[in-house]
Amino acid sequence: MRAASPVRRLLALALALPLVLAATSVLGQDGDNVITYAPRGAVPPGYPQAYETIVRAAEDEGRLVIYSSTDADVAAPLIADFRSMYPRIQVTYEDLNTTVLYHRFIAETQLGADTADILWSSAMDQQAALVSGSYTMAYDSPEKAGLPSWANWKDEAFATTYEPVVFIYNKELLQPGEVPQTRADFARLIGDGARFQGKVTSYDIAKSGLGFFLATQDADASAEFWALAQALGERAVRLELTTAEMVRQVEAGRALVGYNVLGGYAIARAQGSAKLGYVLPRDYTLVASRVLVASGKAAHPNAAKLWIDYLLSKRGQTVLAERAHLYAVRDDVEGDNTAASLRRTLGASERPITIGPALIGYLNNRNYRDFILQWQQAMGRRGP
Repeated sequence: MRAASPVRRLLALALALPLVLAATSVLGQDGDNVITYAPRGAVPPGYPQAYETIVRAAEDEGRLVIYSSTDADVAAPLIADFRSMYPRIQVTYEDLNTTVLYHRFIAETQLGADTADILWSSAMDQQAALVSGSYTMAYDSPEKAGLPSWANWKDEAFATTYEPVVFIYNKELLQPGEVPQTRADFARLIGDGARFQGKVTSYDIAKSGLGFFLATQDADASAEFWALAQALGERAVRLELTTAEMVRQVEAGRALVGYNVLGGYAIARAQGSAKLGYVLPRDYTLVASRVLVASGKAAHPNAAKLWIDYLLSKRGQTVLAERAHLYAVRDDVEGDNTAASLRRTLGASERPITIGPALIGYLNNRNYRDFILQWQQAMGRRGP
C-alpha cells in the first residue's frame, strides 16, 4: 500500500470505475427530463433465492465504505466489477497505511463516529485483533465453502489473497551471482561492501503495521532474524512505510536491494520492468494474506455482506488474480496469480501464515513495545 492523497484516490476511482448513478436524469423526445433508475442487482448464480433479501436491503442502504491497505488503483477493477453487479450501491474507498487504518477504525468506533463498513488489510495480526476485540461482524457467507479451511476464522475474518514475501533487487546494479537466495545470503551480501551503505530498504516496523507483522513472523521462524536486523542497521537501511516506495527506491537505483517486500505488488511490477528483479527466498518464503472483516457496527451491513461474498467468490477472485494482479486464495481459480500456482513454485520453502488467535500475541502493549525496542537496539537506533 502507498500513501495516497484524497485527490489521487478520487481521480483513480473516477477514471477506473463505471460510475452508474442510482438515479440518472436524461432528456426525453420532447425535451423534458425523464428520471431513469439503475437496474437492480440480481442474485448471483447458485445462491439461494432468499439472498435477494440481502441484495434489496443493501440497495436500500445505497452505500458501502471500505478502508483498505490495498492501493485504490489496484482495487479499482474489483470495485468496478462489484458495481456492475450492484449499480445502486455507491462505493467509498480509502486506501490507508495499515497502522493508520487500524487505529483510525478503533478510534472512530469507540467515539461512535462514522467509520468503515469493511476493513481489508494486509496486517493480518491487526485484523485478528479486531476479531478478538469484538469489533467485527460474524457472517455465514455462502462462499466460505470455496475457501481453504485456514482462511476463515469464526466467520468474522476471511483471507482473500495468498501472497509471497520477497527480496527485490536492481538487475542492472547487482550481478546475477550476487543475488541473495536466502536470508543468510542477504546478510552476507550487504555486509560485504560499502556500496550497500544507505542502499538497502525495508519496512519501518515502528510505523508500518504490515512491516511489524512480517518482522514478528521472521523472528518466530528463524534465529537469524536479529543478526539480519543488525546487518540492516549497520548499512543504514532506508526504512519505508509501503511496498510501493521500496519498489520505487530499488527500481530507480537509490537502493540496490529490498527486504521483506510484499510480493503481490513487487512481482507484478518486476514482470514489466527491465530493472527490477525479485527472489522467493529458498530458506523459507512467508506467504501472507489480505484479510477481510466487516465492522460489527457497520452503517451498511448488507452492502458489507455483498462485498464479502463478491471478494470471496470465484468471479471476484478471478478479477483479483487477472486484473488486480494479486494472488487468489481459492483453489478453483486458474492461472499464475493463484495459491495453487504459488504452492507448486515454492515447494518445501512455503511458510503460509494462517488466521487465528496466535497472531495477536505480539500486539499486546508490552510485547509490542519490547519487540520494537529490541529491533531498534539490533539496528543501533534509538526511538522512532
